[in-house]
Amino acid sequence: MAGFTDGSGRSSALRVGGRVIEVQGLCKSFVSGSRRVDVLSHVDLEIAMGERVAVVGASGAGKTSLMHILGGLDQPSSGDVRYDGQDIFRLRGAELDAFRNRTLGFVFQFHQLLPEFTALENVMMPALIARWSRSRAEAAAKDLLCEVGLEPRLSHKPGELSGGEQQRVAIARALIMSPRVLLADEPTGNLDSATSDGIYNLLTRLHDTRGLTLVVVTHDARLAAGLDRIVHMADGRIADCA
Repeated sequence: MAGFTDGSGRSSALRVGGRVIEVQGLCKSFVSGSRRVDVLSHVDLEIAMGERVAVVGASGAGKTSLMHILGGLDQPSSGDVRYDGQDIFRLRGAELDAFRNRTLGFVFQFHQLLPEFTALENVMMPALIARWSRSRAEAAAKDLLCEVGLEPRLSHKPGELSGGEQQRVAIARALIMSPRVLLADEPTGNLDSATSDGIYNLLTRLHDTRGLTLVVVTHDARLAAGLDRIVHMADGRIADCA
């Protein structure tokens, strides 16, 4: 399957794996008062399974909107998003929820942990929603928290953790259902440079050990430069794929 190309004619996909995420003709707009605001305009993109992609651009360029649509969290105005050839927006309700739960993991800038639950309970949550037994969910969550370096912090609530520790819990939670794709929206945006480096190294290690496809929205030039490809967005369009 040929990749889409940017304006220079270069392929926008690296052949890391045979399965791909395809985005074609993606548009997103909304009405504000009497005018229409175009958030995304005719975005074409292909991402190979196993690839590590950084999405960069100024605030308002459409990065987060693209990420939310890639993750099925928001509907496009038009266009297609396909995983393994399946248009995810032909799925509805419980079908789309099940697809997200088994295929995608999400990490947000603000970790979105539930403050009243411990680190262990936060990581268990997606598995419990998927009707795993409590013992199975707890065992998997403990293993993941150990993998991200938080074995001594299992019983701590988010307010008792540092920013970097909170983000590690969020990463563990994103991985408990063994997704093939990890979407991270500014995962280091709230952290100092040393902690950011630790999160970046963790994401890279998890990519390698778990065979993930990693898509990261970031303002961190160092993080972006360390990934396989950089997708530059401007004014709701892909300006360049390097």
